[in-house]
Amino acid sequence: MRAAVFDVFGPPEVLRIADLPDPAPGPGEVLVRVRAAGVQPFDVAVRRGRMPWVRATFPQQIGQEYAGVVASVGEGVTGLRPGDAVLGSTMLNGVAELLTVPAANVVAKPDSLDFPTAAGLVAAAQTASGALLDLNVTAGDVLLVHAGAGSVGTVATQLAVLAGATVIGTASPGNHDHLRALGATPVAYGEGLVEAVRATGLQPTVSLDAAGGEAIAQSIALGVAPGRAGTIADDKAAAEHGAPVVRAGRSPERLAEVIALAAAGKVRMPVRVFPFEAVAEAHAVVESRHGRGKVVLTITG
Repeated sequence: MRAAVFDVFGPPEVLRIADLPDPAPGPGEVLVRVRAAGVQPFDVAVRRGRMPWVRATFPQQIGQEYAGVVASVGEGVTGLRPGDAVLGSTMLNGVAELLTVPAANVVAKPDSLDFPTAAGLVAAAQTASGALLDLNVTAGDVLLVHAGAGSVGTVATQLAVLAGATVIGTASPGNHDHLRALGATPVAYGEGLVEAVRATGLQPTVSLDAAGGEAIAQSIALGVAPGRAGTIADDKAAAEHGAPVVRAGRSPERLAEVIALAAAGKVRMPVRVFPFEAVAEAHAVVESRHGRGKVVLTITG
C-alpha cells in the first residue's frame, strides 16, 4: 500500500508517499480501504516534533481521521462486513490506502454523506461536542467561539445553535458570511475584539477557544467566568487564568450523533479537498491557520 510518511521532523516538505506492507486485521479489528483522510493541527504538531510524548518511528506515518470501505474483518468481529462504508478515528496511520482499526471504534457512514465530508467531520465532531458538554452550553447561553470558521468552531457553532444558544464567532472578515450562514454573529479577531463583541449588544456567558493567544483573556475581559472560558488550544493560558482545557477524548458514540445530524442536513462541514499526492500542500494550508472548514485528502488505490 501507499502511505504518507516522514523521515525527520520538519516542515511540510518532509512528507512523502511511500510503499509499505499491507496491514492485516487482528482479532477485533477491521481493515479499511481509505477513501478520504482529514488533516488536523495535531498532525502538524507531530510532524514538527512538537509533541515529544508521541513516539515517532521513522519512517513515521501520519493522520488521525478517515472515511472508507471495510476491506476485511478480523476474528470475532460482528456487525461489520466487507463493503460497509465507515469512518472514525485512528492514530498516526490515517493518510494511507489501507489501515486497521478496532471494530468497536468504527462508525457507519450514511449514504447521504460523501467520503471527504465524513472524514472532515471526525475530529471536529468529537472535539466540539465534548467541549460543549464540558462547558454545559445550553439554551439561553451566549457562546463566544474563538476561531469560529475553523473545523471545530464550525461544528461547535452549529451544535450550540441547535441547543438553543446564541453564538458569537470570531474570524477574519472573509469568513463572516460563513459564520452568519451557521447562525452566528461574526466579529473580527485580533486587536479590538473585545470592543467588537461589546458592539454586538450580546453578553457572552461561556466561551470556547480554538485559537490560543489572547482568547481566554479576552473572554474573561468580556465577563465570562474563568471556569466557563474553555480552551482546546492553549493549556498555558488556561493555567494562568484558571480556565478549563476542554479537549474531550474520542467517543464513537458522540461522533455517531453528530454524523446523524450531518446526514439529516442539520450540521455541515465545508471541505477543501486535496489529492493524496498533495499531502505536503495540504499540511501547509492547515499550518497557515487560515481558511474555513476542513482540509481533506482523497485517496484511491
